[in-house]
Amino acid sequence: MALLDSITHIKVAEQHRPWPRMIVAEDGWQQAIGLLTSGQCTLLGLWGDAPHVYMALCDESSNDVAVLTYTCKAGKYPSVAARHPPAIRLERAIQDLFGLQATNSPDKRPWLDLGFWGVAQPLGKNRPAQKPAPYEFLPVEGEGLHQIAVGPVHAGIIEPGHFRFTASGETVVRLEERLGYTHKGIEGLMTGANLERAVQLAGRVSGDSTVAYAYAFSKAAEAALELVVPDRAIWLRALLAELERLANHLGDIGAICNDASFSLIHAHCSVLRESILRASNSAFGHRLLRDIIVPGGVTHDIDDEGAEIILKTLDNIRRRFPALVELYDNTASLQDRTVDTGVLKPTLARQYAAGGYICRASGRSFDARRTLGYPPYDRLRFEVPVLNEGDVNARVWIRVREVEQSLSLVDQILARLPWGSPGPHVAHRREVREGMAIVEGFRGDILVWLRLRDGLVERCHLRDPSWLQWPLLEAVVENNIVADFPLCNKSFNCSYSGQDL
Repeated sequence: MALLDSITHIKVAEQHRPWPRMIVAEDGWQQAIGLLTSGQCTLLGLWGDAPHVYMALCDESSNDVAVLTYTCKAGKYPSVAARHPPAIRLERAIQDLFGLQATNSPDKRPWLDLGFWGVAQPLGKNRPAQKPAPYEFLPVEGEGLHQIAVGPVHAGIIEPGHFRFTASGETVVRLEERLGYTHKGIEGLMTGANLERAVQLAGRVSGDSTVAYAYAFSKAAEAALELVVPDRAIWLRALLAELERLANHLGDIGAICNDASFSLIHAHCSVLRESILRASNSAFGHRLLRDIIVPGGVTHDIDDEGAEIILKTLDNIRRRFPALVELYDNTASLQDRTVDTGVLKPTLARQYAAGGYICRASGRSFDARRTLGYPPYDRLRFEVPVLNEGDVNARVWIRVREVEQSLSLVDQILARLPWGSPGPHVAHRREVREGMAIVEGFRGDILVWLRLRDGLVERCHLRDPSWLQWPLLEAVVENNIVADFPLCNKSFNCSYSGQDL
């Protein structure tokens, strides 16, 4: 395996599927960090399971994926973030949840633990909570600077998050986020759960990505247990994923325009999004398609009437959506707000391995459906749109093109949907089994890693794309005016809940 050729002194964990997991000593761990800093690999995930830490890497030149395990010494491990900044918040979360400390870390502040929990390090030493010290935002120096505090409570229906702006007049000099207010303890609730309960929890990590999370969890469980999923279920899962992608992209396009004070497109996109949700409810019994994908298959099949409702809905979108795109493109006042606003440089997108429309608007073509090629996408025709401008406008256009691709994918799936039972079929195994999966959600790639023992979840880690996207929002807002923050924020549309677990 090309990715591991540069890493020495490794031991293979035989029970891990479908990609290898390697147990490394400190030199191997440092070699892996070197692959990240040189750009030879990207960071897919970093998580704890005391006394171990795990790091998932991807070599995008060969599409190789591997997981590395390091056993902490006295509760400490060599910091990845000291040489690779995208790991900073992941290390802070490991410290909060497990008490494992990254030596020489550039940022030792808490991340998820805001002082609300009854215990400290709940997945590790589980100590009584102590009153936290005041949170220290990073300092900013300069004349004439002032701070603007926004949140965590916001106007309207929105998840909580605190944003601390430092500005010079109307120009943002620094933005720092503080999240964690929606922490639900999902990984703790997973421990000891059976697969039926665990996949329900996975589907509730981030409500707008319930399909993608259930999809990723189920694939990880199936990899661990070496389950064969019925062909019909494989194709139905892709159908569900594309319906979820369509609904979210249509909603986002309208919401971005609304934050630029152009509510007409927002109203029409909301109608189109609603049509997808209603069709989903008619065809599968749930507007958000929750609790349909499970390990071994799906719980709800589609009949001819449901397929016809979906196809008619898509035909309506094809008639109405192009006019909205033309209106967006030809409205000068709207373009004035989105073009050259909130620019994410391609180098940062690559360094942070930011997935989804955020990375593809900044020159990074990674799409798990194509890059990793899991079924049935390896048998479907679609393009991965990529732009290089990296501004709000580019992130809108990537969504527009992905709507077009998803419309085509749904047509192909329904036309080629195989006959047969959609499952689910689950085999019980008593021995320890490990599995990992990466699925393309509408925001980007979602990673799920789990270990099963006697059919129960012993440890599960779920990584939302927002973990690697939130820090980039801080970068793109700098040197923009404060009034453009809502526009930049909506063009990213990171998940608070997904990041907070």
